[in-house]
Amino acid sequence: MSTNLKYAVFGSGSWATAIVKMLCENRDQVGWYVRKQQTIDYIISEEHNPSYLSSVEFNNSQLYMDADINKVADYADVLIFAIPSAFIESELQKLTSDISSKIIMSAVKGIIPESGLLVAEHFHDKHAVDFNNIVVLAGPCHAEEVALERLSYLTIACANPEIASAVSDQFSSNYIRTSTNDDVVGAEYAAMLKNIYAIAAGMAHGLGYGDNFQSVLMSNATREMKRFIKKAHKMKRNINETVYLGDLLVTCYSLFSRNRMFGNMIGKGYTVKSAQMEMSMIAEGYYATKSAYQINKSKEKPAQIPIIDTVYEILYTNKDPKKAFKKLTEILS
Repeated sequence: MSTNLKYAVFGSGSWATAIVKMLCENRDQVGWYVRKQQTIDYIISEEHNPSYLSSVEFNNSQLYMDADINKVADYADVLIFAIPSAFIESELQKLTSDISSKIIMSAVKGIIPESGLLVAEHFHDKHAVDFNNIVVLAGPCHAEEVALERLSYLTIACANPEIASAVSDQFSSNYIRTSTNDDVVGAEYAAMLKNIYAIAAGMAHGLGYGDNFQSVLMSNATREMKRFIKKAHKMKRNINETVYLGDLLVTCYSLFSRNRMFGNMIGKGYTVKSAQMEMSMIAEGYYATKSAYQINKSKEKPAQIPIIDTVYEILYTNKDPKKAFKKLTEILS
């Protein structure tokens, strides 16, 4: 595969900013779709994102930025979407360029709420992108640690091993280790589910549960994730690999985890709305919870997912967190 492919990132949050930084380690130029022209003007002037990972400095000569999504889509061969799942549908409605022959990379870590589709499925169904040209970026890799150039690990999932390898090379650096696999659906579901379990971990902490219960919660979350993904897409996979278990653990334990922070606030007594208003970033797990709950309910034989069910009841049916977790403790083993 050609090494001359052009890469572009869509989104301007912390994860998108981290991805641009990673690509700039290996690329002469990276395309960047930034929705607001004033943000572009600020980056050109100050050489850093005004709102996210402001410690990351960019060389403007490496950036091709535009507030027109179609211009950036036309510029690149590999389109990397890092827009929060709650907003990606509204952004994609602006896309009129033909992207059917492009390599599409999902770094969204969530399901599209409007359709209930994985990002890979959405691009296949709505934009006629071949599944072999769809890549998922996953693994334990917090944007904040990328900014600090702390050693991080990424998994590039794609059904086409040649594409997976080529993309992997573009992300690899002295602080980024990359690996590849072919479990596109499993990687996307894992990236979505771990945010729900991080909310559960945060809720438990906010309610005053200790490390002993957290370890039981994580053990059960791992098995629950395995059951859910197996129901959704049956194939041979090892749930203990970094892309599944590793990403789950860092999202549930890290102080950088916005989903854990959101859950912690709920556990301490915040309402969902007040917790969302106080946070400056999107907690993907809030939207993922509803999607996962509905996907599982739609199955002829739903998987046993008591942790997701508990988080759903608290977030969407106003169930008291203390009572809901008391009931959960009696189920877990």
